[in-house]
This record gives sequence, C-alpha cells and structure tokens, in this order.
Amino acid sequence: MGTSLFKKAAPLATGAAAWALSGAAQAVDWNMPYGVTNTAHRTWDLHMMMFYLCVAIGAIVFGLMFYSLVAHRRSRHPEPEQFHENTAVEITWTVIPFLILIAVAIPAAATLVHIGNDSHPDMSVKITGYQWLWKYDYPHQNISFYSRLDWKSDQARMLGSKLSPFDVKHYDQNVTHPLVLPIHKRILLMVTGGDVIHSWWVPALAIKRDAIPGFVNEQVTTINKPGTYRGECAELCGRGHAFMPIVVKALPVDQYDAWVKKQGGHVPWIKSAGQPAGGKANSAAKSSKS
Repeated sequence: MGTSLFKKAAPLATGAAAWALSGAAQAVDWNMPYGVTNTAHRTWDLHMMMFYLCVAIGAIVFGLMFYSLVAHRRSRHPEPEQFHENTAVEITWTVIPFLILIAVAIPAAATLVHIGNDSHPDMSVKITGYQWLWKYDYPHQNISFYSRLDWKSDQARMLGSKLSPFDVKHYDQNVTHPLVLPIHKRILLMVTGGDVIHSWWVPALAIKRDAIPGFVNEQVTTINKPGTYRGECAELCGRGHAFMPIVVKALPVDQYDAWVKKQGGHVPWIKSAGQPAGGKANSAAKSSKS
C-alpha cells in the first residue's frame, strides 16, 4: 500500500518541484496588492506608511545599537555607564512611543471610518456561503444564482483523474458563475452564512467579511477599474474549504445593464427555507446560465 501511495504522490511532487523552479514561482508579488477600490488604495497607503515607519524605527534602533557596541566597547569604557532611575531617559522612552502611536492611530482610525461607511449605496448584493459554494442574490434586479468551483478544476483535483491541475488555466481559481458588478457604483455587499462560518475575501477589492449564519456583515465598495478579480474563502469551513474560490467580474455600467437584461431579471435557483442540499445546489449551479 505504501508503494502505491508513493507512485500516486510522485507525479504531484515532481510537478510541484517543476513549478517551484519555473518563472511562475519567481513572479510572486510579495507586497499586498494596490487594488482597484478606494478602500484598497487607502489600506495600501496605510500599510506602506506603517512599513516605512517600521523601517525607520528599525534603522534608528539598530544604528544606536551598533554605535553603542563600537563607541562604548570595553577597551574604551571599562566601566559601563549607569542609567538606573534616570528621569530624562525614562521620560524619553515613554513619550516617543506614545507620539508614534498617536501618529499611527489617526490615519488608521480614518481608514476604519471610511471602511465602515455604508451609506447611500446604489445597489446591493447578498452573499451567502455554503459548504462549499457561494450564492449571490441581487434583490433589486431579481437575480439569484449559485457559484461553485468550475468543473475542470473540480475534476483535476480528484485523485486518479486524467485531467492534470497543470492543464487547467487558473486551476482552483475559476468558478461556474462569477459575481458580476458594475464599476463606479456604490455597492452594498451583505455577507452571511448558510451552514458554518465562511469568509468572503477578495484582495483586489480589500474586502474580507466573515459569513456567519444568522448574522449579516456589510461593506460598501466602489470598483474603479473593469476586470476579473479573484479571491477565496478565508475561513476553515470543512473538507472542501480549499475548493471554494471567488471570482468577481467588474463591468462598465452599460455592459452590466446588458448582462442584467440577458438574465431576464431571473436566474434559475432553488427556493428553500435553509441550507440547500449539496446535490441540489450543485445541480443548480451547473444548470444556471451566466
């Protein structure tokens, strides 16, 4: 049995090693994305301000340490200086961190106020997390559909499948039906859960909201640039957690209006009082037309 498992795991290990040595691994962006929303831009600016502040503090602290090591080495100062109960030193190392915290707290609080401002939205979308797919409801457009892992990725992830993950474009990052949103509109996202706790996370939008059953987390966002933006569930929600991607397709307003008209104001979905059965939900996601 051990030999059989080794034979099955060997191709995956070889593929992972090949990917690590390829340009794909070297192209990883180590910084957080700048994003395509005002919230993303503000959080990025706050992040970079904090980063450079930490760099400056580190440079000063380590600079003083190296200076002390050289200027106050034993050969020059056999007797160390005594700073015990030095009032000036104690006031200095108390006031300076206090001023740094105040300087950081002001822009951080302003960013939190901006994120929490959910007034005057142009439209709203209800997002419900299930094991292991998402349901999107547009109450004003009377549109509703399920979005789950695309079928090629679903097949490629299975042991013994003839389809390799390396043969699937955007493996584990594509869905059957993306969330379609207009740009330059204030969109209220209402995130909740239908069974266990999930988390709706799209880095480019700077949105990460827990989907908690019986509770609604809200955030207003305005997307400034058309495109396709990908995310994933960021809360451990069971064995299918790794296969619960999110795709947001941002369109110009005229194209979004055309998409809404194409849906005819209604997309097939299952009306139920609680969590839809997994098989029925998957069938609905598969049969829905985006």
